[in-house]
Amino acid sequence: MARPRQFDAQTALAAAQETFWAKGYQATSTRELTQAMGLTQPSLYNAFGDKRQLFLQALDDYLNRSLRERMLRIEAGYPPAQALEQFFAESIERGARELPHRGCMLINTALEASPDDPEMQAAVATELAMLRDFFARLVTAAQADGSIAPSHDADDVASMLLSLQVGMRVLSRVMPDRALLEATVRPALAVLKLRATHHGPG
Repeated sequence: MARPRQFDAQTALAAAQETFWAKGYQATSTRELTQAMGLTQPSLYNAFGDKRQLFLQALDDYLNRSLRERMLRIEAGYPPAQALEQFFAESIERGARELPHRGCMLINTALEASPDDPEMQAAVATELAMLRDFFARLVTAAQADGSIAPSHDADDVASMLLSLQVGMRVLSRVMPDRALLEATVRPALAVLKLRATHHGPG
């Protein structure tokens, strides 16, 4: 009979996530992970696999509790045009108030992933494509209800908003100034006749 694990897997994963988020994938050593998680190296490998597998699990958990949660909640809870405003209002709020200013773990991973690591690049690209599709759905729905002009190409707008979100989250890591972040969002949303107003963090 297999022996039960003598640790809380979710707590250990959360500790690994904090370590990766603070230092990045490449700079985080296995020793640092075992110390943060309170595990021996064999226990870590038995429970989570190697460092890469652990990182991908930590990133997946982060996304479930952040970006994916936000997309589901906002798309279900707001009319499409207001959903776009809400999404960026929350991004501004996170960028201005999150401490320490680590930025978004997904965007940090995008900046770190190199051509020599196609698996990591593919994981990031998949998530960013999901975010772009989220924007495209909202723009298309807003055009259908008349809140965004039909003259805009929904795919082009979605790509613009994706670039805006990525750029803003990079900026917030080193310049977490609310006025600056609002200024990056305001012109882009104005093109769509939307407002960069604050609706609260949700």
